[in-house]
Amino acid sequence: MSLILLRFQGLFNYRFLLKELIIRDIKLKYRRSFLGYIWSILNPLMMMMVLVVIFSNLFRFNIPNYPMYLITGSTLFGFMGEATSMAIYSITGNAALIKKIYVPKYIFTLSRVTSSLVNLLFSMAAIVIVALFTGVKVTPLILLFPIVVIEVYVFSLGLSLFLASSSVFFRDLQYLWGIFITMWNYLTPIFYPISIIPEKYRFIYSVFNPMVGYVTQFRDVVIYGRMPEVGIVCLGVLFASASIVLGTYIFQRSQDNFILYI
Repeated sequence: MSLILLRFQGLFNYRFLLKELIIRDIKLKYRRSFLGYIWSILNPLMMMMVLVVIFSNLFRFNIPNYPMYLITGSTLFGFMGEATSMAIYSITGNAALIKKIYVPKYIFTLSRVTSSLVNLLFSMAAIVIVALFTGVKVTPLILLFPIVVIEVYVFSLGLSLFLASSSVFFRDLQYLWGIFITMWNYLTPIFYPISIIPEKYRFIYSVFNPMVGYVTQFRDVVIYGRMPEVGIVCLGVLFASASIVLGTYIFQRSQDNFILYI
């Protein structure tokens, strides 16, 4: 318990640095962009329109309000994909600073994941626009969506800590992760209904793909106005907890050797 309190105290002491790193990451993403932060709204909207045309005509999935179904899944998965893809460079990309002064190394990974969270909040405006145009019925349960976002944030942070530390020693991981994210994207029911998976395999499918449960929870509270199944919520919390514990453990065990490889 004392170690946990010590970590939180260290984070509190470096809160201003964390804030500046988050602001830097956000500014770098939109640097020299004419539309700037508006791209956080336009990008998911344009992707949704393209994918709706492709999948609704070619595959003809019988999914009510397919535009909303698509944008909620792609936005939530996009957050995880962006957060981990940015965080994987968080240590190697700040090598010059790490070599010069002492800074808790996890700060760099935390800032990358948190800046992606800020981008996700901007992207929520696109979901609101689609919801208004498609006539989604808003219920009080929509207030639960931050819980789902927190689950995905913690899961992504734990995964990012593992990737950031591992990529210091295995640089090829930085290139392989992009391929893996693409595969993961198509293995998640973002474009298609989960009903195409045989019922007897769905539990195994959800266990081996944490994003299935997170996307399902998000759609339940945002689109369908219903309480997510208890089993799915518990599984999501379990994945997030396991991810942050393992990611933190691996990062802490390996961080003293970073300086030898960066």
